[in-house]
Amino acid sequence: MLRIGGAHASIELWGGVECTVNRLGDQWTDQCARSGHDDRLDDLDRFASLGLAALRYPALWERIVPGSLDSPNWSWLDARLSRLRGLGIRPILGLVHHGSGPAYTTLLDPSFPERLGRFARMVAERYPWVCDYTPVNEPLTTARFSGLYGHWYPHHRNDRSFARALVHQCRGVVLAMRAIRSVNPAARLIQTEDCGTVSGTSGVREQVEHERHRGWLTWDLLTGKVGSEHPLHGYLCACGIHARELQFFEEMPCTPDVLGLNYYLTSDRFLDERLERYPAGWHGSNGRLRYADVEAVRVPEAQPVGHQARLEAVWERYRLPVALTEVHLSCTREEQARWFLEAWSAAGRARESGVDVRAVTAWALLGAYDWNSLVTRLDGHYEPGVFDVRSSPPRGTFLASVMRDLGHGRRPVHPIFDGPGWWRRSDRFFQPVKTGRSRAPTGRPLLIVGADARLEQVWKHVCAARGLAAYALHAGADAAAFEVALQRVHPWGVVHARAGEPDDPDDGGGDGEWRTHVSETALLATACRRHGVRLVTFSSALVFDGNGPGPCAEHDQPRPVGSFARSRYEAECRARQALPDALIIRAGARFSAGDDANVAARVRGQLADSARLAANADAFVSPAYESDVVNATLDLLIDEEQGVWHLVNSGTPTWYEFVRELARAYNFPPDVVEPVRAPAVGDVAAPPCVLISARGNVMRSVADALAACAREAIGESGRAEIASPHGDAQCVSP
Repeated sequence: MLRIGGAHASIELWGGVECTVNRLGDQWTDQCARSGHDDRLDDLDRFASLGLAALRYPALWERIVPGSLDSPNWSWLDARLSRLRGLGIRPILGLVHHGSGPAYTTLLDPSFPERLGRFARMVAERYPWVCDYTPVNEPLTTARFSGLYGHWYPHHRNDRSFARALVHQCRGVVLAMRAIRSVNPAARLIQTEDCGTVSGTSGVREQVEHERHRGWLTWDLLTGKVGSEHPLHGYLCACGIHARELQFFEEMPCTPDVLGLNYYLTSDRFLDERLERYPAGWHGSNGRLRYADVEAVRVPEAQPVGHQARLEAVWERYRLPVALTEVHLSCTREEQARWFLEAWSAAGRARESGVDVRAVTAWALLGAYDWNSLVTRLDGHYEPGVFDVRSSPPRGTFLASVMRDLGHGRRPVHPIFDGPGWWRRSDRFFQPVKTGRSRAPTGRPLLIVGADARLEQVWKHVCAARGLAAYALHAGADAAAFEVALQRVHPWGVVHARAGEPDDPDDGGGDGEWRTHVSETALLATACRRHGVRLVTFSSALVFDGNGPGPCAEHDQPRPVGSFARSRYEAECRARQALPDALIIRAGARFSAGDDANVAARVRGQLADSARLAANADAFVSPAYESDVVNATLDLLIDEEQGVWHLVNSGTPTWYEFVRELARAYNFPPDVVEPVRAPAVGDVAAPPCVLISARGNVMRSVADALAACAREAIGESGRAEIASPHGDAQCVSP
């Protein structure tokens, strides 16, 4: 049998749209609306191009009958299911996804299960040809977040609410499938749940055992396993669940046709009463004992279990077909790809060991919003998926090419797969681990050319944190040196990282600067074309004179003034002539903690020296945090993007707003910054050129970037911001 990436070809590739509709108090959030999928029918054609066999797709109760079960609106779903049917993609319809139902019910409403059953029948009657359903996604997880932890509506924090929410959801699954099968007897239940396990120290052994048993409850209830001998039968009864309610599941089991495992790097947990070892944000309590609840991946004593072990454990317990129904990682591009390929390969190995593995699912095809805070805040934090919706239309990332390879029977090949994911590296732990000299990333490197010492270190730190080997070439504009380096180093990509903006844009180094930069760029582009290597080169916002009617986008015609600006624009032209697929980056006004000459450093100095500071409230600015620029550039390079990209932190504030936000980030009173309409000589001046991106704003907000820069400057997380882009992965995923 054909093997692909460690898995049999018979394992299907599924996809999923992050579609959570959840409630925070009286505020509702809808991922499909936030991603723009609501208005893009052609997203389904993008999904089809990946080679998907099936798609987890929302037919959500809250969206179709928000006001009353008697007033459904099918128009949106009609169009999309018709299109999926035409594309030959099998839908797996989800009816409740981390929600609590419409406003006329809740997870604690005794009528929740029956109402869900009635809605399920309506869906089945509308679409009798649909066979696969997930009536409730992750009932246990939703019950924990809504009833035990207080994250989501109804924001309860007690065991009774947790148990009630769980039983109502699982009863709802049973009644929903009974209703669906009365219409379509062949309908299948694909029941998803977070499938992580729990370990811990001896001091929290009782809590560890409780959580291990609790983790099986969704599938145990549905398969009728929660009888009087079940370890948590007494616990559930003590939480107010009557024995007759549990007997319902024994007498009417709704055994899933496929058990869907949603496994994240945050799924495996480690409990430890030694609180001093962990950040305060991970401290918790069961009411009797305080302990830290952390990701096992961050603790040396508890190595992550991994996809294969969880697939085998679930198979051993239930002997039912299994699938990985959510595979997604909020991280940099190469880590996302490494995580998915690891899951795919693990599924193949599990199948070889006798596990009936049916599929691996690329979750969050369109990315997701605010899952870094478990959707408890609406900060606009976006994590891209297979497609990046910050571009219009959505832009396929490197993951799209990985999916197409797997979906069409090919193994993805790229040098980024030479290195391990961050979850396999020793710098991931809360407590430093003595492993001797740290190992540098291996594999084909990225070649860095033209960077000064400080910028070279930034690039090397970022590459090391992302598990990418990097090699710096210190030769000047020398064709022979480039040729030797490309032959000897054999890089997969070249970064032409000549840095710096001149204090006087009209000067910029004169003819020497012109010749050096332009010739170096042209020679590199020619050499990269000859060797078939990707190239990214940095230009400047100063290719625009700053006198236009508004901010400048990638498609606007440059108007360079002065030697420096003309050299940068000429270098762009030479690069495109020699290498049409070259990636050209124009960044906004750069700032960082490690460069005393950048715009933020100059303003900080003026804030420290002056009681008051005047800043133009009419001038706009496009700041660009250097660490963000480097990380975004690497993502675009891996995505094989080409042409000109503008990289700026999102927001485009006025100069006054930027300086005020900078003062706040560095703990200066914001009121020391005064807005002026006509700046006087000596006032802090805004950079002359303002950039925006028409291709997609791929960097975080100005405020978040300034806060990161301030932390870096005072040493709280200098390494984390520059060298650990996987920091977000600490946050619990759904």
